[in-house]
Amino acid sequence: MRKSFLLKTVLLVAALAAVLWVIVATMRNGFGAGVVEAGGTRTFFEQFVIAGGPIVWFVLLPMSLIAVYLAVEHCLTIRRKKLLPAGIGGRIVDIIQQFGHGRLEARIAERNDFVSVAVVKAVTQGRGDWFRMRNVLAESLQEQAWRLLRRIEWVNLIGNVSPMVGLFGTVFGMIKLFNAIVLAGGQPQPAQLAEGISVALVTTFWGLFIAIPALAIHGVFRNRIEILVSDAVVEAENIIPEIRRSLTKQKQAEQPKPKQPIRELGGKPVETVRASLHS
Repeated sequence: MRKSFLLKTVLLVAALAAVLWVIVATMRNGFGAGVVEAGGTRTFFEQFVIAGGPIVWFVLLPMSLIAVYLAVEHCLTIRRKKLLPAGIGGRIVDIIQQFGHGRLEARIAERNDFVSVAVVKAVTQGRGDWFRMRNVLAESLQEQAWRLLRRIEWVNLIGNVSPMVGLFGTVFGMIKLFNAIVLAGGQPQPAQLAEGISVALVTTFWGLFIAIPALAIHGVFRNRIEILVSDAVVEAENIIPEIRRSLTKQKQAEQPKPKQPIRELGGKPVETVRASLHS
């Protein structure tokens, strides 16, 4: 848990540092693309960051860094080794067979995988009713799946919004282009149109550059979650019968044994035996 928190902090600091670096570099270059002298060359940074304008600097670039951060975080947290360890169902069954379902919560409460969390919730909220435990276990697995799906939905949101932001930048660049034509009296120089064209094309580039990987990452993690939950249900189906057997044994142990009636001793009534003892 502590390592995950430190890693998230490092990623956030790195993202903020990258944004600050872009802002400082843009300020040093005069907040614009500038005109390239004949025979001059422009760097990738000048062509695809500075030329994009504020929409790239303050919107699309931070969105790309957030998408990278979320992808790295999901790669570390949404893993089979963490959410569905190998043989987890068999280990839980062994615990139930050795100690009963009553000791199950104390032995697996610290685990955070799908099956352990669902089984603990089923045992604690089942109130000794097998049918209620089965329903709680299924609801817990579904709840955990929805929680992870909501987490990866941020990547899907970025993938859907970034092309819209790029389109907004395209429209903004075209407006600047037509304004330059108007100010030049209908006969602008190519260099006067460069800024508007750069904004229009570069923002579209960044919107697609962010959207395509983000949507692909969302699809990959969505499929991974569905597969893990499906496998967790299979593991839970092997645990449910063992919980039922444990509950049955517990109820049988708690039932009071019926009192045996006093029978005749040696074929004689009890009163006859007492009389013979006192005679």
